[in-house]
Amino acid sequence: MRRFSVVYYLLCFALLFALLGGLAGSPALATQESSNDSFSLSLNQEQPPTGEKLEISCKYPVVSKRSGESFEWEVSLDWQGNEFRSFDLRATAPSGWDASIWAGYPEREIPAIGLEPEAKYPEKIKVKLEPPLRELPEPGDYPVTLEASSGDIKETIELKAVVSALYRYYFYTTTGRLNIEVTAGEENHLSCYVENTGTEAIKNVGFMSTKPTGWEVTFNPYSFESLEVGVAQGVDVIITPPSKTVPGDYMVTLKTVSTDYAAREMDIRVTVLTSTVWGWVGILIVLAVIAGLAVMFRRLGRR
Repeated sequence: MRRFSVVYYLLCFALLFALLGGLAGSPALATQESSNDSFSLSLNQEQPPTGEKLEISCKYPVVSKRSGESFEWEVSLDWQGNEFRSFDLRATAPSGWDASIWAGYPEREIPAIGLEPEAKYPEKIKVKLEPPLRELPEPGDYPVTLEASSGDIKETIELKAVVSALYRYYFYTTTGRLNIEVTAGEENHLSCYVENTGTEAIKNVGFMSTKPTGWEVTFNPYSFESLEVGVAQGVDVIITPPSKTVPGDYMVTLKTVSTDYAAREMDIRVTVLTSTVWGWVGILIVLAVIAGLAVMFRRLGRR
C-alpha cells in the first residue's frame, strides 16, 4: 500500500512538471513564429513589384560627323509597369558641349515624360548634342548618357558622337574685292590668300584658272605641299591679257585644288583698259592733226 502511494505521488509530480514546461515553451515558440512572420512581411514590403521595368533603346546609338557639326539621336522608351509613371529625363554631355532632349511637333524641349502602364511613349524622343560655341572639337569619340528615372526605377542608355577631321579652307583676295582693272599687253598682279580654317593640315594645294582665249594667268607660288591649321598662305596671281585685247569687262575664274578637299573657286571681273603705249600714240596722232590744221590755216591765211 505504501509502495503504491509513493508511485502515485511520483506520477503526479511528473505530470505537473510536464504541464509547467509546456506552458513555458509556448510563448517562446509564439514569439519566434511572430518574429519570422514580421521579417517575411518586412522583406516583402521592401521589394518593388516584380515585372516592372523601363526599356530605353536607340536604333543608331553611334553617329559620326565632321568637327563643328551637331549630332542627333532618336530614342524610344517602353514602360512595362502596372501603373502610370512620370519619368524625369537628363542628358549628360562632354565638357563644353550642350545636350538637350526634344519631342513633339513642333519640337519642344522636355524635362520629363509620363508613361501609361504597358505602353510605349507615342513619340520619338530626340537627344541633340551641340559642339562648343565658336570651337572645332578635336577628332575622337564623345560619349553622351540619357537617363530616365522615377522613384526607385532608373534606366540609362549610352550614346556616342564620333567626330571626324574637318578639311576646310578659304580662297579670297587681299582687299576682299572680286574685280580688278588691268592693262592689255602688261602683267597685272592680284594678291590673294588661301587660309586653312579646318582641324587638319591640307596636303598638296595647287591652282588652276579659266580665262579668255589668248590670256595668260600664272600663280606664284604655283603650289605648296601642306597648309597647316590656322595658316594663311599668300599667292600672287599674274593676269596678262593680249596687247590687242578690246577694252571692256572679262571674267576670269581662279581655282584651288587639293587631295584632301574639294576645289574652291573665285570669279574675278577683269576690266581691260587701253594700253598706255596706245594712249601716247593717240595723243601724238591728235597733236599731228592739230599741227597739220595749223599749217593749213596759215597757208590759206597768206593767200
